[in-house]
Amino acid sequence: MPDAEKILTLGIESSCDETAAAVLRGGRELLSNVISTQIPVHRKFGGVVPEIASRRHIVNVMPVIDEALRTAGVALADIGQVAVTYGPGLVGALLVGVSAAKALAFARNVPLVGVNHLEGHIFANFLSHKGLVPPFMALVVSGGHTALIHMRDYNHFSLMGQTRDDAAGEAFDKVARVMGLPYPGGPEIDRLAAEGDEDAIDFPCALREKGNYEFSFSGLKSAVLNYLNEMKMKRVELNKADVAASFQKAVIEVLVQKSLEALAEAKLDTLVLAGGVAANSALERRLREAAEAHGIRFYFPSKILCTDNAAMIACRGYYQSQAGLFADLRLNAVPGLSLSDVEA
Repeated sequence: MPDAEKILTLGIESSCDETAAAVLRGGRELLSNVISTQIPVHRKFGGVVPEIASRRHIVNVMPVIDEALRTAGVALADIGQVAVTYGPGLVGALLVGVSAAKALAFARNVPLVGVNHLEGHIFANFLSHKGLVPPFMALVVSGGHTALIHMRDYNHFSLMGQTRDDAAGEAFDKVARVMGLPYPGGPEIDRLAAEGDEDAIDFPCALREKGNYEFSFSGLKSAVLNYLNEMKMKRVELNKADVAASFQKAVIEVLVQKSLEALAEAKLDTLVLAGGVAANSALERRLREAAEAHGIRFYFPSKILCTDNAAMIACRGYYQSQAGLFADLRLNAVPGLSLSDVEA
């Protein structure tokens, strides 16, 4: 049995429009993290086209894996296990990564680990903060997810609440699109909001009642669209910066409020931010300020680990393997996958 602290994990991620591979030694020593993004391909469509994404993954997956191995200075023969995202995500995109991982695990006769993409985002923080350990509350905010998760230990989670409709990142992208901003919309909204007045427009925040840890952003998205149409009909010159700032404030306020309430409910003093929207500068700042005001320890990953990446998948896979949570060669893509271990 190989030394757990020295075992090399090859991580593979292909859930949406990033083809990624990484090599991890032990649980937290990252040797390589290679990401091939498809943003330029999908930008002209204003969002990810699933069929195109799948085809690009087929072209990119093996070159990206080769580069990850080369950057890490290891050979495929050195890899002790393969971890791969098998859900949630786009089914065609997921199948490319899962197929590649199963082929490599079979060819090298090494264990295979199926990783939940949502859980992977949380584990990105372990790579940025070597001293971080559970338990803690995780706020996962991305294009496909908005959830508050009580992480009891490395393999046990409680879902406190999640979005009923649009994820926060999805709302950012859709609002950016109707405002004529390029894809991906999140960074564009963040940049533009810095120039605007966040109190200029009073946009609604849904599900604000105390003790409710679910989220809803579809109404907010509709409110922004109605405001834009109203300004157009009245022929009033639109201040896009004010719209961006006011919309962003409405999203962030509910995320901060519910995070603090969930921490109090679970009697925790540590908050971890994860997911693509974790790269939003205003969200990180507001959460940090709120955490300082309430005596909460606050962690968030480096920018490169906020986006979809294989380093977080390798890290999650390592801790699963330590608990004996392996997959077999019948592993399949599960586009609607939920948390692997949800405790009431």
